[in-house]
Amino acid sequence: MKKYDWSYLAPLQVGRYAEYFVKMEFTLHGFEVYEPEVDDHGIDFIVRRGGGKYYEIQVKSIRRSPSKTNYVFITKSKFEPREGLLAAIVILENSTAPKLFLIPSKAWLDPNALLVDHNYQEKKSRPEWGINISQRNLRLLQQYEFASVVRRL
Repeated sequence: MKKYDWSYLAPLQVGRYAEYFVKMEFTLHGFEVYEPEVDDHGIDFIVRRGGGKYYEIQVKSIRRSPSKTNYVFITKSKFEPREGLLAAIVILENSTAPKLFLIPSKAWLDPNALLVDHNYQEKKSRPEWGINISQRNLRLLQQYEFASVVRRL
């Protein structure tokens, strides 16, 4: 098996890998990581640097195919935009190291081609915040590159 061949992982393994990866990246940037006993509110973990502010983190991962648009979503019932709530997005492409992005939840209050708002009124799907990850939208996604966002926290 080649390094960074994500196709061998089951979906649950991809999610677990992404969550551990994000925790380690926060740790490398000087944050303390706290895990809730139960993940029933859509929060995967909480971070804090020193005695500063706490941040709630929801992790989403995707195995990306560069030739098509990929979509990640978070249900609105578990992710209400507010200060201190962040979405960590891990993109896994074969043969490359994971790419990590950190999006403040309030960014969805101003939707665009990348960050979308779907209410699905009178439909089977529940309302959700989405991320359209396409070649064209990568430019919009770059502003949320993990290292640059985490420095501002």
